[in-house]
Amino acid sequence: MHDPTSEPAPEPAPARRGRPRSEAAERSIIEATLSLVEAGVPLSELSIERIARTAGVGKATIYRRWEGKEALLVDVVRSLDPDDPPAPGASVREDLIFLMQSLHRRGLAKRSSALLVTVFSQMQNYPRLWEMHHRVSVQPRRRQMDEVLRRGIAEGEIRDDLDFDLLGDLFVGPILVRTVLRPEVTWSQDSAEQIVDAVLAGLRPPKSPGGSAHDTGR
Repeated sequence: MHDPTSEPAPEPAPARRGRPRSEAAERSIIEATLSLVEAGVPLSELSIERIARTAGVGKATIYRRWEGKEALLVDVVRSLDPDDPPAPGASVREDLIFLMQSLHRRGLAKRSSALLVTVFSQMQNYPRLWEMHHRVSVQPRRRQMDEVLRRGIAEGEIRDDLDFDLLGDLFVGPILVRTVLRPEVTWSQDSAEQIVDAVLAGLRPPKSPGGSAHDTGR
């Protein structure tokens, strides 16, 4: 009978070294793309071949990581606009304040960064790129906001008789106005609190004659 114990044990597989090299290659590709944009190359003239040449890699290296230029540019934008940390979850009010402060910081970063302004202004001319950016960057943040708002409705802090999408816009709108349309307005440390408290005051469920919130079916 064949005795498997008589055979030498197989040698362990060598440690994979591809991941560190992969991260280094990805970083060099993103940095090369940024350097070309900073040098004034419009997005329409950014080709995979030109990016690969600047990064010192082959085109195949880029295509192994991204399906095309649009997908690469989404990651380039994400590198400039990193994800926010999760909301603390202490209360609906505090989470909304946290989200408004994060939104304002990102708006300031875009406004103060010539590179971000250049990328975003050109990106809107590429519908597929714009859609991809919304899907991987904007929508996750909107979902985070929606989760807080749903919690506010479930806990009776926010009325449930309004269009749900409108609820988020009521909070985000003042931040966008202050950041984009009226950048000269001073933003104080308690500006986010003032916005959240003012909007929440208008969104509280109405009181019944007995002093409690109306039963809205929750």
